[in-house]
Amino acid sequence: MSKISLKDGLKKVGRLFMSKKEQTKRNFPTLEGHPSALQHAQEAVESHKDLTHKIKATRKEFQIYRWSPDNPSQKPYLKSYFVDLSTCGPMVLDALQKIKAEEDSSLSYRRSCREGICGSCSMNIDGTNTVACLKPIDTDTRKPTMITPLPHMYVIKDLVVDLTNFYEQYKSIEPWLKRKRPPPEDGREYRQTPAERARLDGKYECILCACCTTSCPSYWWNPEEFLGPAALIQAYRWVCDSRDDYADERVTALTENEKRLYRCRTIKNCTATCPKSLNPAGAINKMKARHLLSKPVELNEHKP
Repeated sequence: MSKISLKDGLKKVGRLFMSKKEQTKRNFPTLEGHPSALQHAQEAVESHKDLTHKIKATRKEFQIYRWSPDNPSQKPYLKSYFVDLSTCGPMVLDALQKIKAEEDSSLSYRRSCREGICGSCSMNIDGTNTVACLKPIDTDTRKPTMITPLPHMYVIKDLVVDLTNFYEQYKSIEPWLKRKRPPPEDGREYRQTPAERARLDGKYECILCACCTTSCPSYWWNPEEFLGPAALIQAYRWVCDSRDDYADERVTALTENEKRLYRCRTIKNCTATCPKSLNPAGAINKMKARHLLSKPVELNEHKP
């Protein structure tokens, strides 16, 4: 047995010292005597090996959360898909589009604008809530990218979650201009100074993707009572608007039930995960400060 192994080893060593011409003849004996054909055949084999290696190097694994109401008895699971990054766009949404179009049409997720404006494609990617159209693909093919729905939300199917409560809470803050004064006599728009307009920066850009709200532990514990960062930063946007005449009433409505606003513990997950780089935690703290400063000071009278 050892003699056979030694013999095979000597053959392998011999191949290492064979000239390229000898190797070509050995690989393609039927083409011997046809130098051009031998050369072309060898080049084809080498290019195929090189291409195979490159394809393997650009294949990225995506582990995607799957669950369907059509099969309620089947527990949620992660399904692996492999995408050739050389034929795919740079964002995670591009990979999802490619998987759905070419491999599995049953995969469900939301998407619309593909430009970080609508907030439809919000999901959890590698442990972080974000919008898939703004999240670049991690090109390290040695580790998979994991995609799951927004956390602590009811899943409708795959990556689609139920946002009914989220939008009801947004509706409850009355996100529209409310006026006590009559409109301008000239019938034109309500005017603002540049300084008044600047106060809206960092608030109006919210796209209601729910990434901040679903990353908030306070919201996980009290989704029925606590409005969450997205609704509250939108509320503060109208409180700061100089054209709105109901700022005090808006703050009062938010604080009638202290859990609507004060359930926030300033954990700042919302600020860390916002795909638009906004600061919901800062807006909530400013609204708390406005409410506390507007409250009358109560003095305790000591009776003799």
